[in-house]
Amino acid sequence: MSKKNKKKRQIGKNIPQKKHWIDPKYQNTFWTTIVLVILIIFFIINNTKKVPDQGPYPPDYKAQTTNTINPSN
Repeated sequence: MSKKNKKKRQIGKNIPQKKHWIDPKYQNTFWTTIVLVILIIFFIINNTKKVPDQGPYPPDYKAQTTNTINPSN
């Protein structure tokens, strides 16, 4: 008997193949789409919030105006 033909014969022992929820061919596309949808939802939620109005200035605040065109005046 040669060493090449030492296979175990599994007659009647067929292992059923695992059934995938998503076809492995499209699995990366599916997860990429899910992540993009979640990111878009977070982007929309983040940008639709109402920004609170600015409060009053501190008591010691002094407004300074700068003239960048002609600083000699």
